[in-house]
Amino acid sequence: MSEIVTLALALAVAGAFTGILAGLFGVGGGAIIVPVLYEVFRFNEVPEELRMPLAVGTSLAIIIPTSIRSARAHAKKGGVDMMVLRTWALPVMVGVSLGAFIAHYAPPEVFQFAFIIVASLMSTKLLFGRQSWRLGDDLPGRPVLATVGAVIGTLSSLMGIGGGAISTVFLTLYGRPIHNAVATSAGVGVLISIPGTIGYILAGWGKAGLPPDALGFVSLLGFALIVPTTLLTAPLGVNLAHRLSRRTLEVMFGSFLVIVCVRFVIAALG
Repeated sequence: MSEIVTLALALAVAGAFTGILAGLFGVGGGAIIVPVLYEVFRFNEVPEELRMPLAVGTSLAIIIPTSIRSARAHAKKGGVDMMVLRTWALPVMVGVSLGAFIAHYAPPEVFQFAFIIVASLMSTKLLFGRQSWRLGDDLPGRPVLATVGAVIGTLSSLMGIGGGAISTVFLTLYGRPIHNAVATSAGVGVLISIPGTIGYILAGWGKAGLPPDALGFVSLLGFALIVPTTLLTAPLGVNLAHRLSRRTLEVMFGSFLVIVCVRFVIAALG
């Protein structure tokens, strides 16, 4: 009983931090949820080849309500670029579906190394980048934008994140203010988490060795324990984001990505 209580408290605390990060950085918090759930499933002796996809799929499910609440809060402040979201809607969902298909066959290291590479590039830009680091003064045309959306969807689906980390860096490289990029990225999380969850349920359907509470690659218990705290704390992160300066937000976001990257390096080498 004490182990169950400890586990529940750990998941609740992780959920609280996840909600704050979702509002603060426009991310779904999957970068924290995935490693936590991975350790939970290891403790419960889930087969090694199933731990990572189960953690990723569960993370995507948890991100659904968090991203919706975060996106609505940012929209009320007028920061969400609806043109970008409309352009990305279909390509992102196609990319998410591709990522879920890969997850059905990929070994755990694929998820970990994908995150390490992408997070390293993003954190470098945020921590050491200058205003002169631009790919353009305005966003590219719809064909290029749609292609980027598909890439964001695929990578996010493999990492169990809401896509906010990737889309925020992309938007800032094209001159969008960090606050506008964060707000729009919160909407991207909605586009990724819903089809991503469905895809991981289907990818894990009928897999032997999954926990009894699992629906495909989604743990219903993990979902039930973490979601309530993320919903409570997401607005706190949104309010904090709109009080911080652009540079402060960039440094905090970049530092967050470095921590997550180190965590996955340790996991991959271990």
